[in-house]
Amino acid sequence: MATSRHSRRLLRTTTAAVFAATTLLVSGCSPGGGQDAPDAAASPGRAHDAGAEHATPDDASSVLAPLPPAIPAKLRPYYDQKLSWHACGVSGFECATMKAPLDYGKPGSGTDIKLAVARKKATGPGARIGSLMVNPGGPGGSAIDYLQQYAPQPAAVRARYDMVAMDPRGVARSSPVQCLSNKQMDRFTQTDQTPDSAAEVNTLTTAYRNFSKACEARSGKLLGHVSTIEAARDMDMLRALLHDKKLTYVGASYGTFLGATYAGLYPSRTGRLVLDGAMDPALDSRTVNINQTAGFNTAFTAFATDCIKRKGCPLGNKSAEDAGRNLSAFFKKLDAHPVETGEARKLTESLATTGVIAAMYDEGSWPTLRQYLAQAQKGNGRGLLTLSDSYYERDAEGRYANQMYANPAVNCLDLPPAFTTAGQVRAAAPAFRKASPVFGDAFAWAALNCAYWPVKPTAGAHRIEAKGAAPIVVVGTTRDPATPYTWAKSLARQLSSATLLTYEGDGHTAYGRGSDCIDTAINTYLLEGTAPPKNKRCT
Repeated sequence: MATSRHSRRLLRTTTAAVFAATTLLVSGCSPGGGQDAPDAAASPGRAHDAGAEHATPDDASSVLAPLPPAIPAKLRPYYDQKLSWHACGVSGFECATMKAPLDYGKPGSGTDIKLAVARKKATGPGARIGSLMVNPGGPGGSAIDYLQQYAPQPAAVRARYDMVAMDPRGVARSSPVQCLSNKQMDRFTQTDQTPDSAAEVNTLTTAYRNFSKACEARSGKLLGHVSTIEAARDMDMLRALLHDKKLTYVGASYGTFLGATYAGLYPSRTGRLVLDGAMDPALDSRTVNINQTAGFNTAFTAFATDCIKRKGCPLGNKSAEDAGRNLSAFFKKLDAHPVETGEARKLTESLATTGVIAAMYDEGSWPTLRQYLAQAQKGNGRGLLTLSDSYYERDAEGRYANQMYANPAVNCLDLPPAFTTAGQVRAAAPAFRKASPVFGDAFAWAALNCAYWPVKPTAGAHRIEAKGAAPIVVVGTTRDPATPYTWAKSLARQLSSATLLTYEGDGHTAYGRGSDCIDTAINTYLLEGTAPPKNKRCT
């Protein structure tokens, strides 16, 4: 799917909600200049799966075709391998390494990749149902880290399932994509996202180009083989190695696209799937980005409406619209005069915007955001910088996880870019500003990063129907900033066996975030196989 610095994939929320997933902001970097992207980068490319026997569509009227049910002879050695489990990391977890072909079109060619897998066996009481695979989204989120946070709950599900995770190819422990050094990434995250002059446009596009070149230099052939379809094929291999006839799966945010793709490729092997914070695979990059811009505007309006009712709201006490104007003015001030943070990095407009966006994923972060905005207005930008760092997965020692590299690697491979020239961004900017007066410009320019990617996209927008699949539960939150509710409705209509479960509330995703109604419906489905009633709504 599409990518932008504020793309629709997942990052981790800033609160302790275990099952909350968030979509990722990613931009790129580079040398060059403010000139338009080269023709090669702009070319959509015909979609081709990582397997000669299957082709993916490249327009929204196409439907993802299933793979043949029989496992090809050349893939049989991979499906017949044995996993060697051993104790690792968190107490009670086991880990293993799985081998997969780098290129599914050339299995057995001698070029394989290693994929990290972890599990926590069913604890009982009650008979074991099977394995439950989880993915938090991103793309680029570590499923293993996610599992180790999630496995303690819900207890009823953990009791009956072996909880399983695999870091997707290119992510964390699984042949990770590498791009910038930590110091380079620090500079990159401070790049002005809202250029006001030709020189600033040049700086931003140069950053994108440099980012892409660094990924190509450090990751090489891997960049051409980290697509969602390839990750879904890896999941089927793991399903077989776990001796499960069908896949049981909970995916959040981008994890819903991964899960839906699995269902589209292997409908006969699709079991109980929960797709929470759903994405719409039928949308092109530009539509995705403008939809998400509007989604963050909805989330900010909810935050602002709450804030203005409170004494000392740092954005004033008049109206949500006035609060938005005040935040925009604050960003503009930071653009000219970044504030101190107590370390070498100052709080720039770019970092402050990222910090505010990070807090939009979970309404539990709103009090913290109010506090940090007030501090920044008084010249202390440390709090907003902390929110930004959490979003970028930068630790206290200044080290970045690879999520910010894996994210564009997958996104830019899955869909043609939203924009290929700076001129296209300028032309589209009014529509983005209409979608969000506060964040519109930043989202528009962020959507340019895939224009400079060194690998052509291998897929495109398409519908996923998964005809013949068992009942699937699609979950949507009405004021979700990162995966707008309309996406959940669309995916539920596309999937032939889907039921839409709606959470009327704020924040990104719904399962495990405090709604007994949502949790009961999903737990019942996972444990008993009974999907919620059609169009069930929860608060």
